[in-house]
Amino acid sequence: MCTRVVWANANGAVLVGRNMDYHRDLATNLWKLPRGIARDDGVNGDLKWTAKYGSVVVTALDLMTVDGVNEAGLAGHILWLAESVYGEYDPSRTVLSQGIWLQYFLDNCATVADAVAWVEKHRTQVFQLTDPASGEVPAIHLALDDASGDSAIFEYIDGEIRIHHSPDYKVMTNSPPYDQQLELLKRIEGFGGSMPLPGSTLASDRFARAAYYVERLAQPASKVEAIAALFSVMRNVAQPFRQPEPGKPEVSQTIWQTVTDLTHRRLVFESTTRPNIVWVDLDDLDFSEGSGEKKLDLGSQLAIEGGLAGNVSGKFADTGGLHFLTLTMLKQLKAAGHTGAAAS
Repeated sequence: MCTRVVWANANGAVLVGRNMDYHRDLATNLWKLPRGIARDDGVNGDLKWTAKYGSVVVTALDLMTVDGVNEAGLAGHILWLAESVYGEYDPSRTVLSQGIWLQYFLDNCATVADAVAWVEKHRTQVFQLTDPASGEVPAIHLALDDASGDSAIFEYIDGEIRIHHSPDYKVMTNSPPYDQQLELLKRIEGFGGSMPLPGSTLASDRFARAAYYVERLAQPASKVEAIAALFSVMRNVAQPFRQPEPGKPEVSQTIWQTVTDLTHRRLVFESTTRPNIVWVDLDDLDFSEGSGEKKLDLGSQLAIEGGLAGNVSGKFADTGGLHFLTLTMLKQLKAAGHTGAAAS
């Protein structure tokens, strides 16, 4: 599950909010990733690059970037899409594993348009990998947004890439695929239809509420007020803690939220199980080559009595590099007897 919302006219600033809805803890941490780090595609190693931009990212299991922003003001967000079908692996095509998919763009692109042009040029394929912790096979789509207010959504349906690229595409949730979400929205009052604004946790209902409320936000008087306003929208589309519904074992609750100011380069993080909000100002961080990959261990820091609060830009620590999930890693885990560790 999950929801992403862009507020492109917050008194001269562009903000994006994101809810992470999931049915279990993802051992989420924040990482500062500098320029100059060498990476590859995580599948066959044919695509190699060195990070052009530094970034602050939010990880799942310290194996995958699921949210984040780079120093150029490009942000990205991984959400669930059950209809995702990536197609049979073609070794002749440029490929990215799911684990590195978002990070590639944060490393290499300054704008949404840059990312779209690269994908269209290379006919990029995404390779599906099994979550080694649970045996689940993620079905995901990707949203990118930048400091100009531009937006793009990348989905793989029936083995083919579909790119929805426009600053008008401000909201993204989950099923159905994006073109169908846009059609469903037309039935809602205020978007051309007569149906009242829906209130359930269905992805299509959250889509409608997010689209409705982000257009009705008052102009903020400050950066803090802007962040608070967008958090109010994200809380409206958040999912409560609850028991799985009959026939829906995958039902998810909101486990954390982010609001990122792409103009002023501030990422704000809120855990739904902790009382305090923390934020990172990218201007306070050293992204120079050789400055090291550094981690803010939320699992230990947020668990401390009283927890973290406020600006945590100075609390990142060197704990070793971030190791993205790769096909080689999964094969090694499978050989070592870890159940479910296999490629899809």
